Amino acid sequence: MKMMLTCIALAAIQSFTTTSQAQKLKVTEGDLSSVKNETSINFDFTYDNMAVGKFDTEKEYLEKKTEEYNKKEPGRGDNWAKSWVSDRQARFEPKFIELFTKASGMSESKTAKYTIIFKTKFTEPGFNIGIVRKNAKVNADAIIVETANKSKVIAIISVENALGRTFGGYDFDTGERIAEAYADAGKALGKYVKK
Repeated sequence: MKMMLTCIALAAIQSFTTTSQAQKLKVTEGDLSSVKNETSINFDFTYDNMAVGKFDTEKEYLEKKTEEYNKKEPGRGDNWAKSWVSDRQARFEPKFIELFTKASGMSESKTAKYTIIFKTKFTEPGFNIGIVRKNAKVNADAIIVETANKSKVIAIISVENALGRTFGGYDFDTGERIAEAYADAGKALGKYVKK
């Protein structure tokens, strides 16, 4: 019983500390004045040089997790590694775009004057083992460029602590938690660009 109460207390503390970290957005270069009146925008996503959890590189993280999962069940780690990459286009990016367009009132268009390059710098996958959980988190730079000349940077917005969590805490799937972090980032960035 004492062990159970300790676990519940730890879960409550963990929940408080992860939810008390508010997402922060800040223009670190340029300004958003030319983007505010736009009705559409294009999106690109990049994950180059991304750190993951306690690992400096995504490659280190993938190797470690793939090996761990394959030891538990042959082939499981290989399937997990494929999902880790395929979830980007299948889950993370659509969630980000959906919430950004809803919050900003802008539509997605490949021919828009400006493109947001969402460069993920850090991903915390988080975990959920029932009685204890840790939210997923994404840190990124949102680089706004001219679509016709992507070397022409209009603004860079730092996105810190976009949290991935679901109502009720039933986010046992890593991809689901991370997708919610992208949704959080998209919603906050959409509001920020249009304010």
